[in-house]
Amino acid sequence: MNKYAVIFDMDGVICHTNPYHAKAFEAFFDKYKIDYTEKDFEEHMYGKHNSHIMTYFFKRPIHGEELLALENEKEALFRTIYKDAVETIPYYKTFLKDLKENDFHTAVATSAPQANMDLILDQLDIRSQMESLLASENVNLHKPHPEVYLKSASNLGVDPAQCLVFEDSFSGVTAGLNAGMKVVGVLSSHTKAQLPPCSFYIDDYSQVDVEKVRQLIRS
Repeated sequence: MNKYAVIFDMDGVICHTNPYHAKAFEAFFDKYKIDYTEKDFEEHMYGKHNSHIMTYFFKRPIHGEELLALENEKEALFRTIYKDAVETIPYYKTFLKDLKENDFHTAVATSAPQANMDLILDQLDIRSQMESLLASENVNLHKPHPEVYLKSASNLGVDPAQCLVFEDSFSGVTAGLNAGMKVVGVLSSHTKAQLPPCSFYIDDYSQVDVEKVRQLIRS
């Protein structure tokens, strides 16, 4: 293996799940008679951990057993809605195959629950191509804190400076930068202007290759 690693967020990076999360949250909030707007979703749902989302929309602190129960309810809705629609952002599998053929270390570092990650990895049959898998339950501090990326680098045995992160949200890009890693912004849910400055941006994985990854890490 070489000394470089590529670490992927999941929602909005491997798969364009945000429309399905939005559908799940709409049904969930309608049940609890909570008002929401698309602007609320853009600023307080996409890329955010459920503790932030629930606290913001319920307009009071949500934590502990209550958070766990509400999170489980909403995420079960998401998995039901999404399980027959799982597909990657275009050309992701081709890009991942090229990375593995060139001996890159690869990982997933998501704020989503383990059950969501399991659904997507197994539906796409890419679990065996990842050397580190971290979900919400595997960290104490969530993005924009860098814990999930630093822990991923440690699992891979790669210096953070030799890692390239693929992220789609403000908090996720910030987490990667806070970890001392280069970041590629995946423009599935946000524009360049809505993200912190990244080293590179893509709309899909036809716009990046192994040589570009090497160039970005070395820059």
